[in-house]
Amino acid sequence: QVQLVESGGGSVQAGDSLTLSCAASGRSFSSYRMDWFRQAPGKEREFVAAINWSGGTTNYADSLKGRFTISRDNAKNTVYLQMMSLKPEDTAIYYCAARRGWNRRDVDYWGQGTQVAVSS
Repeated sequence: QVQLVESGGGSVQAGDSLTLSCAASGRSFSSYRMDWFRQAPGKEREFVAAINWSGGTTNYADSLKGRFTISRDNAKNTVYLQMMSLKPEDTAIYYCAARRGWNRRDVDYWGQGTQVAVSS
């Protein structure tokens, strides 16, 4: 069992930067693929970024490449999402997720989400 708790969300202005954190508790965090998803009001949840167990492989939604960076610190059981040049359309609830393998289709664990609001 893995418990995920996101933090770092808030209200910012367009152009600002923000870093989200996801603290994991439970066994074998370092073996999990970790993802960030987001869900904007009235929209479906969408993939943002992923990082493999070692941090050596990452993947991003095409529209977010260059502005968002995912990283992890296995010693701290934490995954991060650095967001730069934020836009109003980045407003969403951001969720952390864990999967047992890089190619696993289904998410095994979800966090409760953290709200990010970007005003123009």
